[in-house]
Amino acid sequence: MALTPTEFRAALRSFAAGVTVVTTRDREGRPSGLTASAFTSVSLDPPLVLVCVDHAATAHPDLRDRGWFAVNVLRREQEALSRRFAVSGGDKFRGVPCHEGRTGLPLLDGALATLECRIVDTHEAGDHTIFIGQVESASVEDGRPLVHFYGGYHSLTSESGAPPSDAGRL
Repeated sequence: MALTPTEFRAALRSFAAGVTVVTTRDREGRPSGLTASAFTSVSLDPPLVLVCVDHAATAHPDLRDRGWFAVNVLRREQEALSRRFAVSGGDKFRGVPCHEGRTGLPLLDGALATLECRIVDTHEAGDHTIFIGQVESASVEDGRPLVHFYGGYHSLTSESGAPPSDAGRL
């Protein structure tokens, strides 16, 4: 018997994932972005990451055309940003505090970490494109990540409530 889409989604909901907002610029230089939990590291040498983006996403052609993207790892207090960037269309950046990174990409103020990436490869996979980026710049702040698990947002906790002793250091 074939796997149904409902069964597949149910299995994927069991995997806790960090929440990111992937940003770039469109052809006119305006900020563009989307919420993505399909993000992971690929290699330490060279430093590579990947993000998977639905072909139907408004930002998909911007990522493809620009050749650069930034990953903004959201902190637990940024759930509203995740929801905002998960909606298709509209000016997602209106009223959102952000600044320009070293590569000219829009970075969200207050993100737990940011990675500015040059796209070095792409792969078509079903209804998504896998964008592989070489990390050209990164920053890390103290805090707790926003996590998506079983259809809802969560945050990590520990007995002490403090981040690991090496958090915030590159």
